[in-house]
Amino acid sequence: MSQLFSEVTIGSLTLKNRLVMAPMTRNRATGNVPNDLMAEYYAQRASAGLIISEGTSPSPNGLGYPRIPGIFSRDQITGWMLVADAVHADNAKMFIQLMHCGRIGHPLNLPAGARVLGPSPVASSGDIYTDAEGMKPYAVPKEMTDGDIKAAIEEYAQAARNSIEAGFDGIELHSANGYLLEQFIRPNTNRRNDRYGGAIENRARFVLEVAAAVSDAIGKEKVGIRLSPYGVFNDMPLYPEMDADYTYLARQLDALGLLYIHLADHSSMGAPEVPPSIKSMFRKEFNRTLILSGGYDAAHAESDLEGGKCDLIAVGRPYLANPDLVTRWKSGAALNEPDMNTFYLSGPEGYTDYPALS
Repeated sequence: MSQLFSEVTIGSLTLKNRLVMAPMTRNRATGNVPNDLMAEYYAQRASAGLIISEGTSPSPNGLGYPRIPGIFSRDQITGWMLVADAVHADNAKMFIQLMHCGRIGHPLNLPAGARVLGPSPVASSGDIYTDAEGMKPYAVPKEMTDGDIKAAIEEYAQAARNSIEAGFDGIELHSANGYLLEQFIRPNTNRRNDRYGGAIENRARFVLEVAAAVSDAIGKEKVGIRLSPYGVFNDMPLYPEMDADYTYLARQLDALGLLYIHLADHSSMGAPEVPPSIKSMFRKEFNRTLILSGGYDAAHAESDLEGGKCDLIAVGRPYLANPDLVTRWKSGAALNEPDMNTFYLSGPEGYTDYPALS
Protein backbone atom coordinates (compact mmCIF):
# COMPACT_ATOMS: atom_id res chain seq x y z
CA MET A 1 0.00 0.00 0.00
CA SER A 2 1.29 3.46 -0.89
CA GLN A 3 2.49 5.53 2.04
CA LEU A 4 2.51 8.70 -0.05
CA PHE A 5 -1.25 8.64 -0.60
CA SER A 6 -2.28 7.29 2.81
CA GLU A 7 -3.79 9.33 5.63
CA VAL A 8 -1.40 10.44 8.37
CA THR A 9 -1.64 12.31 11.67
CA ILE A 10 0.96 14.91 12.64
CA GLY A 11 0.39 16.53 16.01
CA SER A 12 -3.35 17.14 16.21
CA LEU A 13 -3.77 17.37 12.41
CA THR A 14 -5.00 14.52 10.22
CA LEU A 15 -3.75 14.89 6.64
CA LYS A 16 -5.46 13.04 3.79
CA ASN A 17 -2.05 12.12 2.33
CA ARG A 18 1.67 12.71 2.94
CA LEU A 19 2.12 15.08 0.01
CA VAL A 20 2.87 18.71 0.82
CA MET A 21 2.62 21.58 -1.63
CA ALA A 22 5.83 23.49 -0.99
CA PRO A 23 5.85 27.28 -0.54
CA MET A 24 6.44 29.13 -3.82
CA THR A 25 6.55 32.89 -4.36
CA ARG A 26 4.12 33.79 -7.19
CA ASN A 27 3.79 37.62 -6.91
CA ARG A 28 0.02 37.79 -7.50
CA ALA A 29 -0.87 39.74 -4.35
CA THR A 30 -1.52 43.17 -5.86
CA GLY A 31 -1.04 45.78 -3.15
CA ASN A 32 0.37 43.00 -0.94
CA VAL A 33 -3.19 41.79 -0.25
CA PRO A 34 -4.36 38.19 -1.03
CA ASN A 35 -7.22 38.05 -3.51
CA ASP A 36 -9.77 35.86 -5.32
CA LEU A 37 -7.22 34.77 -7.93
CA MET A 38 -4.95 33.43 -5.20
CA ALA A 39 -7.86 31.62 -3.56
CA GLU A 40 -8.62 29.93 -6.90
CA TYR A 41 -4.96 28.91 -7.34
CA TYR A 42 -4.66 27.27 -3.94
CA ALA A 43 -8.10 25.64 -4.16
CA GLN A 44 -7.08 24.02 -7.47
CA ARG A 45 -4.16 22.36 -5.63
CA ALA A 46 -6.03 21.18 -2.54
CA SER A 47 -5.43 17.53 -3.42
CA ALA A 48 -2.32 17.91 -1.24
CA GLY A 49 -2.60 16.77 2.35
CA LEU A 50 -0.90 20.00 3.45
CA ILE A 51 -0.41 23.25 1.55
CA ILE A 52 2.26 25.69 2.70
CA SER A 53 1.57 29.17 1.38
CA GLU A 54 3.96 31.37 -0.50
CA GLY A 55 6.25 33.51 1.66
CA THR A 56 4.12 36.07 3.50
CA SER A 57 5.61 39.00 5.35
CA PRO A 58 4.90 39.56 9.05
CA SER A 59 5.98 43.21 8.67
CA PRO A 60 5.95 46.10 6.19
CA ASN A 61 9.75 45.92 6.47
CA GLY A 62 9.76 42.35 5.18
CA LEU A 63 8.06 42.97 1.81
CA GLY A 64 11.26 42.69 -0.21
CA TYR A 65 9.69 41.70 -3.55
CA PRO A 66 6.87 43.24 -5.59
CA ARG A 67 3.37 41.87 -5.03
CA ILE A 68 4.13 39.43 -2.23
CA PRO A 69 1.44 39.15 0.44
CA GLY A 70 1.57 40.22 4.05
CA ILE A 71 -0.36 39.16 7.17
CA PHE A 72 -0.06 42.34 9.25
CA SER A 73 -3.10 44.38 8.13
CA ARG A 74 -6.84 43.87 8.42
CA ASP A 75 -7.23 43.73 4.62
CA GLN A 76 -4.57 41.03 4.42
CA ILE A 77 -6.23 38.91 7.12
CA THR A 78 -9.56 39.22 5.28
CA GLY A 79 -7.92 38.29 1.97
CA TRP A 80 -6.25 35.21 3.45
CA MET A 81 -9.62 34.08 4.84
CA LEU A 82 -10.76 33.57 1.23
CA VAL A 83 -7.75 31.32 0.61
CA ALA A 84 -8.01 29.26 3.80
CA ASP A 85 -11.74 28.70 3.30
CA ALA A 86 -11.22 27.59 -0.31
CA VAL A 87 -8.54 25.06 0.66
CA HIS A 88 -10.48 23.69 3.62
CA ALA A 89 -13.50 23.13 1.39
CA ASP A 90 -11.54 20.26 -0.21
CA ASN A 91 -10.42 18.80 3.14
CA ALA A 92 -6.80 19.95 2.82
CA LYS A 93 -4.86 21.62 5.64
CA MET A 94 -2.91 24.84 5.13
CA PHE A 95 -0.03 26.55 6.91
CA ILE A 96 1.06 30.09 6.06
CA GLN A 97 4.78 30.64 5.60
CA LEU A 98 6.02 33.74 7.43
CA MET A 99 8.87 35.21 5.36
CA HIS A 100 10.64 38.42 6.32
CA CYS A 101 12.97 39.19 3.40
CA GLY A 102 15.44 41.16 5.52
CA ARG A 103 18.29 42.39 3.31
CA ILE A 104 16.77 40.81 0.18
CA GLY A 105 14.83 43.85 -0.87
CA HIS A 106 14.79 47.40 -2.15
CA PRO A 107 13.06 50.56 -0.85
CA LEU A 108 11.03 50.74 -4.10
CA ASN A 109 9.35 47.47 -3.11
CA LEU A 110 8.45 48.67 0.39
CA PRO A 111 5.52 50.80 1.58
CA ALA A 112 6.14 54.31 2.90
CA GLY A 113 7.99 54.29 6.22
CA ALA A 114 9.31 50.73 5.90
CA ARG A 115 13.04 49.96 5.94
CA VAL A 116 15.36 47.30 4.50
CA LEU A 117 16.74 45.63 7.65
CA GLY A 118 19.33 42.95 8.36
CA PRO A 119 21.57 41.61 11.10
CA SER A 120 24.51 43.59 9.65
CA PRO A 121 24.90 46.27 6.94
CA VAL A 122 25.96 43.74 4.28
CA ALA A 123 24.22 44.01 0.91
CA SER A 124 23.55 40.94 -1.18
CA SER A 125 25.34 40.72 -4.51
CA GLY A 126 23.22 41.05 -7.62
CA ASP A 127 20.02 42.89 -8.51
CA ILE A 128 16.34 42.73 -7.59
CA TYR A 129 13.28 43.51 -9.72
CA THR A 130 11.10 46.49 -8.83
CA ASP A 131 7.79 47.26 -10.52
CA ALA A 132 8.62 50.98 -10.40
CA GLU A 133 12.08 51.04 -12.03
CA GLY A 134 12.94 47.50 -13.16
CA MET A 135 16.17 45.89 -11.97
CA LYS A 136 18.04 47.64 -9.15
CA PRO A 137 21.05 46.65 -7.00
CA TYR A 138 20.15 45.20 -3.60
CA ALA A 139 20.03 47.85 -0.89
CA VAL A 140 22.47 47.93 2.00
CA PRO A 141 20.30 46.90 4.97
CA LYS A 142 20.15 48.90 8.17
CA GLU A 143 21.75 46.93 11.01
CA MET A 144 18.97 45.98 13.41
CA THR A 145 19.18 47.48 16.87
CA ASP A 146 18.00 45.67 20.01
CA GLY A 147 14.77 47.61 19.61
CA ASP A 148 14.39 46.52 15.99
CA ILE A 149 14.95 42.89 17.02
CA LYS A 150 12.36 43.06 19.80
CA ALA A 151 9.88 44.71 17.42
CA ALA A 152 10.47 42.06 14.74
CA ILE A 153 9.92 39.23 17.24
CA GLU A 154 6.59 40.76 18.24
CA GLU A 155 5.67 41.25 14.56
CA TYR A 156 6.20 37.50 14.02
CA ALA A 157 4.07 36.68 17.07
CA GLN A 158 1.26 38.99 15.96
CA ALA A 159 1.46 37.62 12.42
CA ALA A 160 1.02 34.13 13.86
CA ARG A 161 -2.08 35.25 15.77
CA ASN A 162 -3.38 36.95 12.61
CA SER A 163 -2.80 33.73 10.66
CA ILE A 164 -4.94 31.68 13.03
CA GLU A 165 -7.64 34.37 12.86
CA ALA A 166 -7.52 34.08 9.05
CA GLY A 167 -8.26 30.36 9.34
CA PHE A 168 -4.86 28.75 8.81
CA ASP A 169 -4.05 25.49 10.60
CA GLY A 170 -0.60 26.76 11.54
CA ILE A 171 2.47 28.70 10.45
CA GLU A 172 5.85 27.87 8.96
CA LEU A 173 8.81 30.09 9.81
CA HIS A 174 10.95 30.68 6.72
CA SER A 175 14.48 30.30 8.07
CA ALA A 176 15.91 29.28 4.69
CA ASN A 177 16.86 30.62 1.24
CA GLY A 178 18.79 33.62 2.52
CA TYR A 179 15.93 35.54 4.17
CA LEU A 180 16.02 37.32 7.53
CA LEU A 181 16.01 34.37 9.94
CA GLU A 182 18.76 32.61 8.00
CA GLN A 183 20.65 35.91 7.67
CA PHE A 184 21.13 35.80 11.44
CA ILE A 185 22.34 32.16 11.34
CA ARG A 186 24.91 32.56 8.57
CA PRO A 187 28.28 34.19 9.37
CA ASN A 188 28.59 36.00 6.02
CA THR A 189 25.48 38.09 6.74
CA ASN A 190 25.78 38.24 10.54
CA ARG A 191 28.91 40.15 11.56
CA ARG A 192 27.58 41.36 14.89
CA ASN A 193 29.60 41.32 18.09
CA ASP A 194 26.68 41.45 20.53
CA ARG A 195 24.53 38.63 21.94
CA TYR A 196 23.11 37.96 18.44
CA GLY A 197 26.49 37.51 16.71
CA GLY A 198 29.64 35.42 16.87
CA ALA A 199 29.25 31.83 18.07
CA ILE A 200 26.32 29.77 16.79
CA GLU A 201 24.66 30.03 20.21
CA ASN A 202 24.38 33.76 19.49
CA ARG A 203 23.70 33.63 15.75
CA ALA A 204 20.82 31.19 16.35
CA ARG A 205 19.34 33.28 19.17
CA PHE A 206 17.03 35.41 17.01
CA VAL A 207 15.59 32.38 15.20
CA LEU A 208 14.97 30.55 18.46
CA GLU A 209 13.44 33.61 20.11
CA VAL A 210 11.08 34.05 17.15
CA ALA A 211 10.16 30.35 17.29
CA ALA A 212 9.47 30.60 21.02
CA ALA A 213 7.39 33.77 20.58
CA VAL A 214 5.14 32.33 17.87
CA SER A 215 4.81 29.10 19.88
CA ASP A 216 3.67 31.11 22.90
CA ALA A 217 1.25 33.04 20.68
CA ILE A 218 -0.54 30.13 18.97
CA GLY A 219 0.83 26.88 20.46
CA LYS A 220 3.97 24.98 19.45
CA GLU A 221 1.84 22.24 17.86
CA LYS A 222 0.91 24.79 15.16
CA VAL A 223 4.46 25.88 14.32
CA GLY A 224 6.89 24.47 11.76
CA ILE A 225 10.16 25.84 10.40
CA ARG A 226 11.93 25.61 7.04
CA LEU A 227 15.72 25.34 6.91
CA SER A 228 18.17 25.15 4.00
CA PRO A 229 21.56 23.86 5.17
CA TYR A 230 23.90 23.86 2.16
CA GLY A 231 21.60 26.33 0.41
CA VAL A 232 23.41 29.11 -1.43
CA PHE A 233 20.43 31.11 -2.74
CA ASN A 234 20.52 34.88 -2.15
CA ASP A 235 24.29 35.05 -1.78
CA MET A 236 24.71 32.54 1.06
CA PRO A 237 28.08 30.77 0.58
CA LEU A 238 28.96 27.50 2.27
CA TYR A 239 31.24 27.65 5.32
CA PRO A 240 33.22 25.06 7.31
CA GLU A 241 31.11 25.01 10.51
CA MET A 242 27.79 24.45 8.75
CA ASP A 243 27.27 20.84 9.87
CA ALA A 244 27.97 21.68 13.51
CA ASP A 245 25.82 24.81 13.41
CA TYR A 246 22.78 23.01 12.01
CA THR A 247 23.22 20.15 14.48
CA TYR A 248 23.01 22.72 17.27
CA LEU A 249 19.93 24.23 15.64
CA ALA A 250 18.25 20.82 15.27
CA ARG A 251 18.70 20.10 18.99
CA GLN A 252 17.41 23.50 20.06
CA LEU A 253 14.34 23.26 17.81
CA ASP A 254 13.64 19.79 19.20
CA ALA A 255 13.78 21.22 22.72
CA LEU A 256 11.24 23.90 21.72
CA GLY A 257 8.85 21.14 20.61
CA LEU A 258 7.86 22.54 17.22
CA LEU A 259 5.52 20.46 15.05
CA TYR A 260 7.89 19.98 12.14
CA ILE A 261 11.16 20.82 10.43
CA HIS A 262 11.01 21.25 6.65
CA LEU A 263 14.42 20.70 5.01
CA ALA A 264 14.94 22.28 1.59
CA ASP A 265 17.39 20.66 -0.85
CA HIS A 266 17.82 22.71 -4.03
CA SER A 267 20.43 20.47 -5.66
CA SER A 268 17.95 19.51 -8.40
CA MET A 269 18.11 23.17 -9.49
CA GLY A 270 21.90 23.39 -9.39
CA ALA A 271 22.63 24.18 -5.74
CA PRO A 272 25.05 22.04 -3.70
CA GLU A 273 23.57 18.74 -2.56
CA VAL A 274 22.48 18.52 1.06
CA PRO A 275 24.58 15.58 2.30
CA PRO A 276 22.59 12.50 3.39
CA SER A 277 24.41 12.80 6.74
CA ILE A 278 22.69 16.15 7.37
CA LYS A 279 19.24 14.75 6.60
CA SER A 280 19.85 11.72 8.83
CA MET A 281 21.16 14.02 11.58
CA PHE A 282 17.87 15.94 11.56
CA ARG A 283 15.98 12.62 11.60
CA LYS A 284 17.94 11.57 14.68
CA GLU A 285 18.01 14.86 16.60
CA PHE A 286 14.45 16.11 15.89
CA ASN A 287 11.80 13.85 17.39
CA ARG A 288 8.71 15.07 15.57
CA THR A 289 7.69 15.44 11.94
CA LEU A 290 10.38 15.83 9.27
CA ILE A 291 9.46 17.10 5.80
CA LEU A 292 11.94 16.67 2.96
CA SER A 293 11.70 18.64 -0.28
CA GLY A 294 13.75 18.93 -3.44
CA GLY A 295 13.40 17.31 -6.85
CA TYR A 296 10.96 14.55 -5.88
CA ASP A 297 8.91 12.44 -8.25
CA ALA A 298 6.35 9.88 -7.04
CA ALA A 299 8.77 6.93 -6.96
CA HIS A 300 11.48 8.82 -5.07
CA ALA A 301 8.90 10.15 -2.61
CA GLU A 302 7.52 6.66 -1.95
CA SER A 303 11.03 5.27 -1.50
CA ASP A 304 12.09 7.87 1.10
CA LEU A 305 8.83 7.45 3.03
CA GLU A 306 9.13 3.67 3.06
CA GLY A 307 12.77 3.99 4.12
CA GLY A 308 11.77 6.07 7.14
CA LYS A 309 13.86 9.02 6.00
CA CYS A 310 11.00 11.47 6.60
CA ASP A 311 7.29 11.72 7.39
CA LEU A 312 6.06 14.00 4.60
CA ILE A 313 7.30 14.93 1.11
CA ALA A 314 7.04 18.49 -0.20
CA VAL A 315 7.02 19.30 -3.92
CA GLY A 316 7.09 22.70 -5.59
CA ARG A 317 7.29 23.02 -9.37
CA PRO A 318 5.32 19.82 -10.13
CA TYR A 319 2.46 21.32 -8.08
CA LEU A 320 2.85 24.70 -9.75
CA ALA A 321 2.09 23.24 -13.18
CA ASN A 322 -0.19 20.35 -12.17
CA PRO A 323 -3.12 21.36 -9.98
CA ASP A 324 -4.23 17.70 -9.95
CA LEU A 325 -0.78 16.31 -9.11
CA VAL A 326 -2.11 13.55 -6.82
CA THR A 327 -4.32 12.20 -9.61
CA ARG A 328 -1.47 12.32 -12.11
CA TRP A 329 1.03 10.63 -9.78
CA LYS A 330 -1.46 7.92 -8.82
CA SER A 331 -2.29 7.12 -12.44
CA GLY A 332 1.16 7.62 -13.93
CA ALA A 333 -0.20 10.28 -16.29
CA ALA A 334 2.16 12.74 -17.98
CA LEU A 335 2.82 16.02 -16.19
CA ASN A 336 2.42 19.56 -17.47
CA GLU A 337 5.77 21.36 -17.72
CA PRO A 338 6.05 24.63 -15.77
CA ASP A 339 6.60 27.79 -17.82
CA MET A 340 9.28 29.84 -16.05
CA ASN A 341 8.37 32.93 -18.10
CA THR A 342 5.05 33.18 -16.23
CA PHE A 343 6.20 32.38 -12.68
CA TYR A 344 6.08 35.96 -11.41
CA LEU A 345 3.55 37.77 -13.58
CA SER A 346 0.53 39.54 -12.10
CA GLY A 347 -2.42 37.69 -13.65
CA PRO A 348 -3.89 34.22 -14.27
CA GLU A 349 -1.48 33.26 -17.08
CA GLY A 350 0.83 30.50 -15.86
CA TYR A 351 -0.99 30.54 -12.54
CA THR A 352 -4.57 29.26 -12.65
CA ASP A 353 -4.66 28.18 -16.32
CA TYR A 354 -2.61 24.95 -16.16
CA PRO A 355 -4.96 22.18 -17.34
CA ALA A 356 -6.15 19.34 -15.14
CA LEU A 357 -6.85 15.88 -16.56
CA SER A 358 -10.32 15.72 -18.10
